[in-house]
Amino acid sequence: MPTICVYCASSSGIDERYLALADAVGTAIATRGWQLVSGGGSVSMMGAVARAVRGAGGYTVGVIPRALVDMEVADHDADELIITDDMRTRKGIMDDRADAFLALPGGIGTLEELMEVWTARCLGMHVKPVVGLDPWGDFALLRAQVGHWEQQGFVRAAGVAELTWTTEVDQALDVIAANWPAAVREPVARGGIEA
Repeated sequence: MPTICVYCASSSGIDERYLALADAVGTAIATRGWQLVSGGGSVSMMGAVARAVRGAGGYTVGVIPRALVDMEVADHDADELIITDDMRTRKGIMDDRADAFLALPGGIGTLEELMEVWTARCLGMHVKPVVGLDPWGDFALLRAQVGHWEQQGFVRAAGVAELTWTTEVDQALDVIAANWPAAVREPVARGGIEA
């Protein structure tokens, strides 16, 4: 069963429209019969997307570092909750479990995760789709900065094109569905583990 990794905010105090977006994404993921892997928090957009997946009958995997279990209020309702020793291990497990990556609006953590998988795709380290869902232009300055780097020769046009930007939930998931890797992995055995 295809698994999509969603990067998004875990911050409190954000506008309700972002939580509604996360809810719509989670519902759409489950409706398509896909699984979710996320950062394992139960708060903000991260929690909203996971709850929506489960609410629509889908399967969720949360991956969270031990140091953030209390800070991000770990998603103990996840079908699998994987507790890691550090952030690098967390990201590695999320990357490994995912067949595609979707970035929603978020802060520096979301940006860092997006840039890492985008860079890895540019370098040919994976062929998994990388998609940004940006209904309100939250990534506009990033896109402008990347455009500047491209003009200066720091980034090739082919690299810029490895990330597809979208503005609607179904559009984002359609892009992912059209670009799955050739062999989409079967789900692994269920149950929490520690890494």
